Amino acid sequence: MIEHLNLLLFSFLNAQAGLTGWQLLSAIFAAEWLIFVMPLSLVMLWMGGTGPAREVALRALFAAVCALTLNGLIGHFWYSPRPFVLDVGHTFLLHDPDSSFPSDHATSIFSVALVLAFSRVQEARRIGWVLLPLALVVAWSRVYLGVHWPKDMAGALVVSAAMAWLVSTPGLRAACAKVLPLMESVYRRVLAVPIGRGWLRP
Repeated sequence: MIEHLNLLLFSFLNAQAGLTGWQLLSAIFAAEWLIFVMPLSLVMLWMGGTGPAREVALRALFAAVCALTLNGLIGHFWYSPRPFVLDVGHTFLLHDPDSSFPSDHATSIFSVALVLAFSRVQEARRIGWVLLPLALVVAWSRVYLGVHWPKDMAGALVVSAAMAWLVSTPGLRAACAKVLPLMESVYRRVLAVPIGRGWLRP
């Protein structure tokens, strides 16, 4: 039943043969480059924020790392072939034939977006609610171009939500709060010159 639904959704979302021009270029941009908005958002939140904002950024980064690690374990113990490996649909993006479930691209951006969107820090929430629709675009584009199944995106969302919840638990919040001063110390040492000149927040 689930596999049947997965195939139906894939056939509906996957681009038709002959995709060219701005539609192809836009989809490739979304699939390969839109993801970089996520680390850029964390850097902006860290450099422009105060202690609470930086703590949220640290938790979001930790959630993404944990989620990607879990993805690696899932892919190692359970190989899920990509659509082009099974000669299903149309593929418009070169990709290694590694395990497709869950999607690493979707997992990384969903993890960060969920932590930020449901934090108590207003500036982080604003960024998170911008990232969430972008995460959906990234997820759609990779199915559209034929390198992932819809189930890979559903799995990515589940893993991301689990890790976002995990880093919001009291124990991990306290751990991130303890690590924060060390990270700020490293940041101030590495970027001492621009901080000293007032270009960056200390």
